[in-house]
Amino acid sequence: MAVLPKTAPAMTIILSTLNARYAHASLGLRYLLANMGDLQQQTRLQEFIIGAKTTDVVEKLLAQNPRIIGFGVYIWNVEETTKVVAMLKQVAPQIVIILGGPEVSHESGEQAIVQAADYLITGWGDISFAKLCREILTGPKPIMKIHAGLQPPLDEIALPYTLYSEQDIKHRILYVEASRGCPFKCEFCLSSLDKTAWPFDLDRFLGELEALHARGARLFKFVDRTFNLNIKTSLRIMQFFLDKIAADPLDPVFAHFELVPDHLPDALKAGIVQFPPGALQFEIGIQSFNPEVQTLVSRRQDNQKAADNIRWLVEHSHAHMHVDLIAGLPGEDMASFAVGFDQLYALKPHEIQFGILKRLRGTPIIRHTERFKLVFDAQPPYTILATDQIDFATMQRLVRFARYWDLVANSGRFAHTLPLILEQSPFARFMALSDWIYAKTDATHRIALERLAALVSQWLQAQGIDATVADQVLASDYAGQANQLHIKSKATRQKKVAQSAEHVAPQRQARHLAA
Repeated sequence: MAVLPKTAPAMTIILSTLNARYAHASLGLRYLLANMGDLQQQTRLQEFIIGAKTTDVVEKLLAQNPRIIGFGVYIWNVEETTKVVAMLKQVAPQIVIILGGPEVSHESGEQAIVQAADYLITGWGDISFAKLCREILTGPKPIMKIHAGLQPPLDEIALPYTLYSEQDIKHRILYVEASRGCPFKCEFCLSSLDKTAWPFDLDRFLGELEALHARGARLFKFVDRTFNLNIKTSLRIMQFFLDKIAADPLDPVFAHFELVPDHLPDALKAGIVQFPPGALQFEIGIQSFNPEVQTLVSRRQDNQKAADNIRWLVEHSHAHMHVDLIAGLPGEDMASFAVGFDQLYALKPHEIQFGILKRLRGTPIIRHTERFKLVFDAQPPYTILATDQIDFATMQRLVRFARYWDLVANSGRFAHTLPLILEQSPFARFMALSDWIYAKTDATHRIALERLAALVSQWLQAQGIDATVADQVLASDYAGQANQLHIKSKATRQKKVAQSAEHVAPQRQARHLAA
């Protein structure tokens, strides 16, 4: 008697997205699942990674026999998700496709993915997605294609943290949020569309963190735009992590927060200095030190306070400092950007994230297009190509600078060599190195570390650095990496703490810690 193949059970609803990499677990999808109510048992998550074959993604989705698939669409996955949706509509047109996410919440009428899908929820989807699914499944069937997401009070939203699986906890970054929204109006950022920041109930949120930690979670990334907006809240959250560290220093945690750069009162400093190495990372958006540019893009920032705070954090805390600059903002030329870069480098943050301006859909930055002759790439991620101050060729030099800076400086692999590269005029020196490497390789990716080190050595020698000195400095960086997990210490216990701190911290942060 022939054995019939087993068929997958009917799974009414799938929540899916294409993450940038496996380590990123989608917080948005888990919010949707947590708020499905009576439909939760019929709903499952199915995450993919960009770069996956479209046919493989479609096959795996269809294997679940869904009636509805909801996709989270972002700037990094819109092109690939568009292909997935188009193929689904070709091979399984009966499946209802619902879209949501920041990339499709604005200027949706012109997007091919929206045209191919059945429904779109703009803005907040926590409550609205489940409501739309019920209407599709039980009627009355919605007539309108585009639905504005309902923004409920935060205490009416079910929190998603129990939906992080054991695999998530072991192998992925856990995204959490103590608040949503942002009170600032920086025109290059989607958060400029928010009216304010809304906090979740703090006791409820800390209870969720407690449960995650009890399950083994040790790496937390806060997605709050303004973690230090309310200092009392910030202190309570930091105290949560300090208590865990104090309870067992050999079982450390790692927490990532985004800070407002010019707001660092003494009470917050007192909490920050208690964190040991490898436990804390701050992301700080400077974006530009040019006051005129800041005014143009509606960015309020006390530059002197911001600089003083970064300097204090570098000199008096063990926090890993990741500070952002944006090239290509309206009104900023190369000379102005170079001054800002050198100013930031002098503050000695561990990493300078050199970003190139992108025109995120819905952001007010486009109001400057005509006056400053802003030219953006029409394809995601909509990178600036030229302005009235920076022509296309120069902008491409900045793009390459950003890439090589990430490979050489931010990677932590050239900690001892970098000061030699950047002596006297950091921006000008690294731009010269960037131009030289590109002329030699005609590449910005897939450059092996050994080849990159050899190129850096050759360039240093071309600048008059003795070959023996250049090679010795580079050798010390190699030696430092080889011994990264074997930091010498006078006390065995201190050594164990340092090693465990490096183990929980992400790899690149651990390199900076070892240096």
